[in-house]
Amino acid sequence: MHRSFVSQLPIPLSSAIASLSRCSNTHRALLLALSLSVLAGCAVAPLPELKPPVPGEWRNAPAGGVAAAPADLRGWWQALGDPELDALIARALKDNLDVAQATERLMMARGLNRHARDGYLPNLHAKTNDVINPDTSASYFVVGFDAQWELPLFGAWQSAQRVAQGQLNGAQAALHGAQVSLVAEVSRRWIELRSAQRQAQAFTAIRDAQREKLRLLQVRQQLQLAPSIEIAKAQAELARAEAALAEPTQTINASVQQLAVLVGQSEPDPQWLQPGPQPQLGQWQLASAPADLLRTRPEIASAEAEVLRAAGQLGLSRADMYPHIGIGTSLQWSVNTASNHRARTGEGIYSIGPIIDIPLFDWGQRVANAHAKDHELRAAVFAYRQAVLQGVAEAETALGNLEQLRLRELASQQVTQATEQGMVAMRKRNELGLASTLDMQDNLIEGQRTELELVNVRAARSLAYVALYKALGGAPLPQKTDAN
Repeated sequence: MHRSFVSQLPIPLSSAIASLSRCSNTHRALLLALSLSVLAGCAVAPLPELKPPVPGEWRNAPAGGVAAAPADLRGWWQALGDPELDALIARALKDNLDVAQATERLMMARGLNRHARDGYLPNLHAKTNDVINPDTSASYFVVGFDAQWELPLFGAWQSAQRVAQGQLNGAQAALHGAQVSLVAEVSRRWIELRSAQRQAQAFTAIRDAQREKLRLLQVRQQLQLAPSIEIAKAQAELARAEAALAEPTQTINASVQQLAVLVGQSEPDPQWLQPGPQPQLGQWQLASAPADLLRTRPEIASAEAEVLRAAGQLGLSRADMYPHIGIGTSLQWSVNTASNHRARTGEGIYSIGPIIDIPLFDWGQRVANAHAKDHELRAAVFAYRQAVLQGVAEAETALGNLEQLRLRELASQQVTQATEQGMVAMRKRNELGLASTLDMQDNLIEGQRTELELVNVRAARSLAYVALYKALGGAPLPQKTDAN
């Protein structure tokens, strides 16, 4: 609990000014000393210095290569070369419900930020009251105005702004985080969809080739040219090929349904189910990715906003340890509505004076609260550093994966080219009667399996690319306005 000392002087304002002018030099000196001491206590504590422990350069960054390009955080998905994906991302950014929620919360934070320090501005209240005298000889109707102004001393003004700005920055980081997650998720689902459709085509071709191989072997068995064990193996391979079709089919169904959710609708678009080209990076290779890009990462921006908010809370708790000083004034008129004598109107009472609220018995609790807020600020700083370290780790991992998968894709392309050359040679041998149709089926199955490996590698590389830009916080950044 605390005790308030309120001094209200029922004197006109001109009389108050005259009384102040008649103060002695000693009183003026004391008043000046008090004012200087108050102003000295108004300074707000400096913000903790945030030095993100980012590396000078990425350990897993590529050394450069063909068609190398710098990191582009705003339109990175366009490197996948898929216009349908570009249009889908634009549509999702416009219609996604998570982004819509984050946008509304940002607008709410902006509105509150504009009035963050209104509590320290003068306020005026108008009121009426019906006062009845206990002896019932008189009843007064009172109309008046009360004005109060609490001075934002001891850093309260700056601290309140820090709290509001931290909340606004957190809302901005949340919106950016929703956009980053949305773009990455749409890209990932689209890559998985197109890759699964290409896998389904390859598995279908393998199944058809296995079915034809089984038919040819059965013909051979009828001619007593193939043993029963080869028929059993062919039947097992055919069953395995048919079972393999289930996985890409499940991926297709899950991907289109999730894409529908991401664009804010209940049903997927029918054209999504039509197979299309697989998104791929091709010859694209990252040239440079400055470590300072991590500052755009939503998790880091959110942690930085939390540091600012915690610093403001600490400043307010420290200011709460000192007296709350303000100025109050009141102007009231009263009318006697039940008097045995002739009623008189227009009687006014005016008062002005300082308002001082000094914590007494709960001062220890306020000190403890200030210490608690100090620890909360320290924890926010540690959380910020942890967010930076996590971002560095994710970016380094994604960079390493992206480069290794690029090399693996090049190797898979060489295998595919060699297999295609073998298939061309096999066709020529078949045309010359030097190879059987059964051999052609085996060669066709091998070619489809090689193509399937390339599809998987391209999908993995594209997903690693998505992971890298998600780690860097890549997405259309929230637009800044004057309200920020």
